[in-house]
Amino acid sequence: MRAVVQRSQSSRVLVEGKEIGSIRAGLVVLLGIKKGDGLREADYLMEKIMHLRIFADSEGKMNCSLLDTGGQVLLISQFTLYGDARRGRRPDFTSAELPEPAEELFDYCVRYLRDRGIDVATGSFGADMLVSIENDGPCTILLESDKSF
Repeated sequence: MRAVVQRSQSSRVLVEGKEIGSIRAGLVVLLGIKKGDGLREADYLMEKIMHLRIFADSEGKMNCSLLDTGGQVLLISQFTLYGDARRGRRPDFTSAELPEPAEELFDYCVRYLRDRGIDVATGSFGADMLVSIENDGPCTILLESDKSF
C-alpha cells in the first residue's frame, strides 16, 4: 500500500458536482492499493497514519499526531499511485489491485480508523472525483507499507 498524506486545514471531495465528503483540520490521505496487499499492510499503514507526528505542539514543533489533535481524515482511494511511467509516456497500472478486492481493503481501512475514534470522510470508490485540499504547511508525507516488513 502507498499513501500520500497531507496535513490539511480543510478539504472536501465532489462527485458530479455534489459534495460527498469534507473535513475540517486533519489529514487528507490518498491511498493506493497494489496487488497482494492485505490486512497486514492496511494495519501497518493506518497505525502509521494515526500516530504520525506532523501537527504542531504549543511551541510550534511537529510533535503531535492526529490522535493528539482530534483531527479528521479524508480518505480517498487512488489507484494511480501505482502508475508506472518509467517506460513510454502512458502509465502502466498493472501493479494496482483490481477494483473489487481494492474496495474491500479500502473499506477495511475506513473501519479501522473509525473503530479507533477517528472521524473519517471518504470519496466514492471508483468515481471521478474533484478533491480540494487546503494543504497546511505545506506538509506532505509519502508512506509505503512494503518498506516496513
